[in-house]
Amino acid sequence: VQLQASGGGLVQPGGSLRLSCAASGSILSINSMGWYRQAPGKQRELVAAITHGGSTNYADSVKGRFTISRDNAKNTVYLQTNSLKPEDTAVYYCNAGVWSDYDNYNNYWGQGTLVTVSS
Repeated sequence: VQLQASGGGLVQPGGSLRLSCAASGSILSINSMGWYRQAPGKQRELVAAITHGGSTNYADSVKGRFTISRDNAKNTVYLQTNSLKPEDTAVYYCNAGVWSDYDNYNNYWGQGTLVTVSS
């Protein structure tokens, strides 16, 4: 199973980006999907997560600005980021809990996509 993240880039404060992460490979079902981020010198932190049924949770720092969604038919998770701030600058990683068959469950990470918020 591979997770391919895309959509990062350089944006001015107040701007927006839409991150995407597509899972491919031997997939029976995907449980929770999420986005994490890691800024220089800091630990990786959860940004947002979404269950297969669509329940979501967000870090307090992004509530009201970021929206996570998923397309189960495409095994893809999205992160719409609005009103970006310099402190949102980080490498963003997607994560997914994948059932490859009925007794094979693993957690996978994407390669990361860099979001830089700067004027």
